Amino acid sequence: MQNDKVKLSTLSKMKRDDRPITMVTAYDTPTARIVDAAGIDTVLTGDSAANVVLGYPDTIPVTVDELLHHTRAVRRGLSRAMLIGDMPFMSYNISIERAIENAGRFMKEAGADAVKLEGGGCMADTVRAIVRAGIPIVGHLGLTPQTAGMLGGYKVQGQDAKTARQIYQDALGLQAAGAFMLVLECVPARLGTLISKKLDIPVIGIGAGNGTDGQVLVYHDLVGIQSGFTPKFVKRYAQAGEIMQKAVESYCKEVRERSFPGEEHSFKISDEELAALGKTINA
Repeated sequence: MQNDKVKLSTLSKMKRDDRPITMVTAYDTPTARIVDAAGIDTVLTGDSAANVVLGYPDTIPVTVDELLHHTRAVRRGLSRAMLIGDMPFMSYNISIERAIENAGRFMKEAGADAVKLEGGGCMADTVRAIVRAGIPIVGHLGLTPQTAGMLGGYKVQGQDAKTARQIYQDALGLQAAGAFMLVLECVPARLGTLISKKLDIPVIGIGAGNGTDGQVLVYHDLVGIQSGFTPKFVKRYAQAGEIMQKAVESYCKEVRERSFPGEEHSFKISDEELAALGKTINA
């Protein structure tokens, strides 16, 4: 594993060399340290923090300040991987000026290397303005969770020629606007491959097949912490949640049995000092 910090140029070269790019979400310092040590290339502090770690029903309620908090925590745990902060719903939709301001906060206040936002052609001017301000941008097309309601819910996008063409055109538009990378979510595998081959910038897939330039998964899905519905595109590489629950169950059992803490977990006072204490208490 290389120790050099991952830069925009690193990712561009990886695409040219046909070396797949790895991306995973992280929302705190311990997780960031784990994925960085494992050799991950890019880390996304996604707005998925809303439902994955904050308990919201979806990504809509999470605020800029909440995501800045998590992005700062992740920054403190990374040494090599590139950090991408995610722009939450309505943080870039109101005006271009507001979008630049909020994107800049992720760079200045949280130490992000880049920011990500959702949306196609209608966001091209916003992307262009943010890039012009000196902030690297990652686009996001296909299933865009922040506007899933307008897409008919959480379902595969681009399964007919008309919508597939729109996604393709939006991808070209975001590239022309200056985005240096694109996340493509929940589209047919052959569409993911086509877009990846047509674009000069790296395309990171999540539910977009094996022909994209890289893959991203939510950390909690990957390691088996997340409960509930599991999307088709998720592969669990461990069942860490079960291990963690069993550990807590064992802890509860030992506390109730008074077998924890044991002598090896406790501190000592000499017989003499304890006797002296007894005299003062009983005086």
